[in-house]
Amino acid sequence: MLELNKGVDILTDIGGVKGEAEVDRVLREAMDDTEFAKIEKIKNPLARLKIANTIALGQPDKVIVNTGNDQDKQRIRELCLTQGEERALAIPGHTLHYDLAEEQARIVDRTFYIANPEDTVSSLANRIERTEAYDYVKKHMVGMMKGMILVIGFYSRGPVGAVAAIPAIEATTSLYVCHSAELLYRNCFDQFDAEAERVGHFFTNVHCQGPNRAEDLPNARVFMDRSWQTTYSTFCTYAGNTLLLKKGNHRFAVDRATYYRKGRELSEHMFITGLEGPGGRVTYFAGAAPSGCGKTTTAMVGEKFISDDLAQIWIAEDGTIRSINPETGIFGIIEDVNWTDDPMILDLLRHEKAEVIFSNILVKDDKPYWVGSGEETPKEGFNFQGEWFEGKKDANGKAVPLSHANARFTLRAEVLANCGDKLHDPSGVITKVFTYNGRDADTMPPVRVARDADEGVVIGASIVSKATATEVGATGVKRQPWANQPFIPGALGDNMVAQFEFFNSKDIAEEHRPIMAGLNYFLTHEARGGEGNGLLGEKRDVKVWLGWLDRLIHNEVASIPSPVGLLPEYEDLKNMFAELLDKEYPKELYDKQFALYADKILARVDLQYQAFKKEENIPARLFEIYDEQRKQVEELKAKYGAIISIEQLKEFNG
Repeated sequence: MLELNKGVDILTDIGGVKGEAEVDRVLREAMDDTEFAKIEKIKNPLARLKIANTIALGQPDKVIVNTGNDQDKQRIRELCLTQGEERALAIPGHTLHYDLAEEQARIVDRTFYIANPEDTVSSLANRIERTEAYDYVKKHMVGMMKGMILVIGFYSRGPVGAVAAIPAIEATTSLYVCHSAELLYRNCFDQFDAEAERVGHFFTNVHCQGPNRAEDLPNARVFMDRSWQTTYSTFCTYAGNTLLLKKGNHRFAVDRATYYRKGRELSEHMFITGLEGPGGRVTYFAGAAPSGCGKTTTAMVGEKFISDDLAQIWIAEDGTIRSINPETGIFGIIEDVNWTDDPMILDLLRHEKAEVIFSNILVKDDKPYWVGSGEETPKEGFNFQGEWFEGKKDANGKAVPLSHANARFTLRAEVLANCGDKLHDPSGVITKVFTYNGRDADTMPPVRVARDADEGVVIGASIVSKATATEVGATGVKRQPWANQPFIPGALGDNMVAQFEFFNSKDIAEEHRPIMAGLNYFLTHEARGGEGNGLLGEKRDVKVWLGWLDRLIHNEVASIPSPVGLLPEYEDLKNMFAELLDKEYPKELYDKQFALYADKILARVDLQYQAFKKEENIPARLFEIYDEQRKQVEELKAKYGAIISIEQLKEFNG
């Protein structure tokens, strides 16, 4: 069990500010009359204490309170440009930010959970003892903000008043981070005190990029103090390391759901989108996928977009499962965003229709370019490695691409043509389908459905994915339980228990029990007897896979039982490809995509089985399901060989 407020609170102890009078003095001395008048509207004593100690710790030259009003937001935009953190592009409202060349993804090797001696931390995460973290903060963060502007913002991670929404403070010396927060989160300055009282707590985030030099990167750290729900980020600029409202606070929300809302709430690395089905009905999906594995593309398939990255989920009093987006914007990977796959997004990136921050792409004549746009691109310009020309090599002799593989765009969700009208609804959306996918090139079919909640939890626990450019230095194929692995602070066994309890909860009304499915649109020709690493199908085919799931939950299509889940019938998919995508779906392609490759499935089961056996307190039900899958696959292999066709599967089922 995670115990809150245990151990020394590093921020307040090193900051040294104690008592209401001392808090008032620090705030008064740090701010001019205008800013002090703003902070006086925040009455929560703990929030004021945290802010005062942040100021005492960092010792900034100036403190700004961002209320989220038009005047404050415009001031932040202008400061981003004058401070040099962003530059204006040709289209009004579009700006460009560059991170350090060596730090353009999450620094997973320097990201740590601050732990008390008795705390259990995920085996897939980095741990640092409280005493060591204390020493680091005292050595590096005292006076770190001298010569800088500190911006204090107040945000809600979710629509204000939503059951699973949590307020947070973002204190940063980066105007780019503050600008990003205004696009991605709901500023709740006016409601902060009431929200903090309703929820019973808030998250605190402290960031300082320091001198912003490559030589400081070895000292860069992202700390998450689970006990005091406070994050620290130093010597780094990439938003995934510095916009602590995002993945830093997501980790705290996972803790909250696992230990204090078990069986009632989940905090997931999931998109949320509403898909229109026959008769104009809308079915809402929540889907997990590791960063860089198509979550945004999948979310954009829906006609009622809610989220492309994170979801707060709870069981409502009426027995439905409800989901909200803790964010209100998109921090999306821009590589391969093109007119074919992402026309709505590209329309916003190429026209004066939205406020957009680009990062780590190439610019030429104040126009942004990136890899995979499908457009004609310049042979030279300025990009994330400085002056660039086609054929340029880095220090290791490797070609420098036009844009970084983790280059991003940031914009508000409301500007999307398919933005759902329930984005800001505190009651959330009723969620009927949960999907799980990774970057699986050779094993699982494009879509499969669990036969019950337990199998669904196991599908989520069994995600694997090829490493992507979202993490510095990551390589190879990785296990990604629930696609949330980098953001689960506690023991995986604890999180798994929470998953089983949630989806099996008696509080979910029978008519509202969801279906849980595996998605995979990364199968390659090579993996199915062909040549090359090209995709076996297209990414846009996911509209059919989601459409089939919508029809399945409404009992409008058939399914075929298999060891890995229920599979679709060919005729249903053929008709849906024609209806939804206006394209043919050859039987030969279906046979390749949905054949079961026994040895690969068995190897995958063994990989997961052995890995989870090393963990503590993993529910026995997980291993029972793996055993059942192994037995079924071995029976099929004994009868039909290493490759089992759909026809053979049907024959086996009788």
